[in-house]
Amino acid sequence: MHAEDARQRVLNAAWMGRMYYGEAWELQRALFDARLRGACGDLVMLLEHPPTYTLGRRAEASDLVYDDAERARRGISLYEVDRGGRATYHGPGQLVGYPIIALEEPFDVLAYLRSIEETLVRTAAEFRVSAERDGRHTGVWVGREKLGAIGVKITRGITMHGFALNVTTDLSMFEGIVPCGIPDRWVTSLQAQTGTSRPVEEVASIAATHLSAVLDRSLVWTSPGVLRGISRVGREASQDRSGRELQLH
Repeated sequence: MHAEDARQRVLNAAWMGRMYYGEAWELQRALFDARLRGACGDLVMLLEHPPTYTLGRRAEASDLVYDDAERARRGISLYEVDRGGRATYHGPGQLVGYPIIALEEPFDVLAYLRSIEETLVRTAAEFRVSAERDGRHTGVWVGREKLGAIGVKITRGITMHGFALNVTTDLSMFEGIVPCGIPDRWVTSLQAQTGTSRPVEEVASIAATHLSAVLDRSLVWTSPGVLRGISRVGREASQDRSGRELQLH
């Protein structure tokens, strides 16, 4: 087996703690460039964000409920991003995962989305929460309430963005948007379903274990510093890249 083939069968995971969305997005892009160059193997960033709304490529103006003044009063940032999907919320108590993975050819985007859903279903089951897929809407659900959201970007077979699983999330923060553009459904969390709270880092460890199993990779934990070191290689690669990045708000 070639060295690159062997490296692709490993999933390096790092718990990044709480990161501002803009910082995490910049790091993602640098790691994407490093993975595209073959300067690193597959990896996943696991973290929390401060209160943030993000608008995906399919978002509409009506997806935002709170105006600029109300978001500022509540301390909620807003970003337009290049993932699929519409509006979502990230914040404390929510596990966010950003897999940077090279998919095998031929690229099967739907199969990758299903693998993320399966990861979240298995993670929820660890807490005796029966989550399931919905044939009409991406993500995982408990009845008509969304437990985990998924929004990805895949370029040249390399993934970016990922999933958000509500653990102890303040669900009232979703009132400032139409979550995922679905007006007739709501959201839930592991805490709301079980009545108990778990540290997000604990849930991150469980989710990483299931993600590696679903993707048929061996899980290896690494440090945030290692990922930041890898990202410097990606930034060097992106210096000549023409910029079509969305402006941050």
